[in-house]
Amino acid sequence: MIAARDRTAGPDRSGVKAWETVRRGLMLSPELRLGMILTLVLALLATAGRVIIPVAIQQVLDGGLTETGVAMGFVARMIGLALLAVLLTALATGFMHLRLARVSEEALSGLRIRAFRHIHDLSMLHQASEQRGVLVARVTSDVDQISRFMQWAGLMLIVNVGQALLAMVVMAVYSWQLFLTVMAVLPILLYAIRWFQTRLADAYLMVREKVGKMLGALAEVVVGAPVIRAYGMENRVRDSLSQAIEDHRSSASRAGGISSGFSGVSEVLTAAVTAAALAVGAILVVGGETSIGTVIAFLFLVQLFVMPVQMFGEAVNEAQTAVAGWRRVLDVLDIPPDVADPGEDGVELPAGSFGIRFDNVSFRYPLSGERAREATGVMAIGRVTVALESRTHVAVVGETGSGKTTFAKLATRLMDPTEGRVMLGDVDASRVRFGSLRDRVVMVPQDGMLFRGTIFDNVRMGSTRATKAEVEEAFVRLGLGGWLGELSQGLDTQVGERGSALSVGERQLVTLVRAAIADPDLLVLDEATSAVDPATEVRISRALGELTAGRTVITIAHRLSTAEVADRVLVFDAGRIVQDGPHRRLITEGGTYGRLHEAWERGTSERTARSS
Repeated sequence: MIAARDRTAGPDRSGVKAWETVRRGLMLSPELRLGMILTLVLALLATAGRVIIPVAIQQVLDGGLTETGVAMGFVARMIGLALLAVLLTALATGFMHLRLARVSEEALSGLRIRAFRHIHDLSMLHQASEQRGVLVARVTSDVDQISRFMQWAGLMLIVNVGQALLAMVVMAVYSWQLFLTVMAVLPILLYAIRWFQTRLADAYLMVREKVGKMLGALAEVVVGAPVIRAYGMENRVRDSLSQAIEDHRSSASRAGGISSGFSGVSEVLTAAVTAAALAVGAILVVGGETSIGTVIAFLFLVQLFVMPVQMFGEAVNEAQTAVAGWRRVLDVLDIPPDVADPGEDGVELPAGSFGIRFDNVSFRYPLSGERAREATGVMAIGRVTVALESRTHVAVVGETGSGKTTFAKLATRLMDPTEGRVMLGDVDASRVRFGSLRDRVVMVPQDGMLFRGTIFDNVRMGSTRATKAEVEEAFVRLGLGGWLGELSQGLDTQVGERGSALSVGERQLVTLVRAAIADPDLLVLDEATSAVDPATEVRISRALGELTAGRTVITIAHRLSTAEVADRVLVFDAGRIVQDGPHRRLITEGGTYGRLHEAWERGTSERTARSS
């Protein structure tokens, strides 16, 4: 259909600077910006308290030790001030951690919700062409990386950068000679940081991509377990999953190697800074240009300056991982939805029943990087013009790949046409607000998708206002009260993961009742009775008869007995309507419909004969 990966990956951010990514991420998380000022103030208090300790040491050594002995009063005051500074530092640090943890979780939960909603708003083409596990990783694993950074490495960067800057200021005040000695090594240090940061950014972006692919492969293995076992594909699937895990291990090991290299280089450079400061300090003390207390305090300040550099490697690791995760989340948020809700600029569907009209509608599947309106791929629907009157039952038939399902998805605006327009009543479908569209237009898919929970939970998705009594009445109205009564727990029966506790036909029954509770004006059915037993098929047929009465109905008819009772039949072939009319007339005409009907009757007769 379309190129799978490139289409949904969003814009390539490999060349986007980390700061630009963080800036955009903060714009999407206003809660972080609102709490950042107070957090920075607390960080300033925490760093200031640490710098006071070396100052107190210098004062005690140079002012508290006199020729006559120790000035105990002065020393006691300095110790008291140092203890007070330590206490204030501890309180500020603790409150800062608590505040940032709460704010970051609130902000990132908002980011998760925005990412999930955007994924949900993407067209069926986007969702079908992306591995489900990759999409899940964007909302879960990638955001978790950002959360870990904000609560640990982010704090470390804030506190340590503040500590290093404040230590530099105090060092410059104490001794310009020692300060210049330390600063002489700084350009080398900054160059090493920049060199490693660039390579770590690429390495950790690759790690996040491999995590997504690994989760995607794992999701397919879990969901497809019955098929894998049925066809004896365990070894092949195991090899594929092992390769995905190995790719992740390899990329993570490479990133870890670069990180270890950075840690080693930073250790060497920090040791060189300390040794240089000690050597120059000793020369200055011998020359009488500074005091021993100043040199010792300066060495403490050097440690306060170089310690953040030593820890910077870990912080950069987390930062690069977080930036990579942020980029992947932004990649999703930057994918423009092909089917967009007009929102406040949209209109409501007209009251009462309405028909549907296709005006010269064409649809092509997009190639990589194309939007639906610019698509140049395979033509699925070509220049279809047809009007369906309200309260009529229209059957859509044709061979596989003829355009039936595409026609249904365009009618319900699960996709937008490449050319032309779809009219619901007298309103262009693209101008209808999603709230109005989903209330009045419902599609029942072939697979009968159910969600974990009870039958009542699943039926109530059609209308959240429905009560148990109303749901039970809907079952009775569709002639399914007897089937519901056969279930030991009735509406409280658990359906299992994806409805696995029910049979295919039973899942279809539940989806039909869900559609009835929604009470749509336009109902699109993807008929699915080929995989059910005869008794369930009878139940489905009766329920369909009741459900479709008095509505505008489009049925993708796999069994031509449905076309026989429809008011009108549209016959598709190679993306075009080749026949249009009631069943009897089309049988007389022959053509594509006559051939399909004859083949269906022959197959039905053969199945009946085999059963006998």
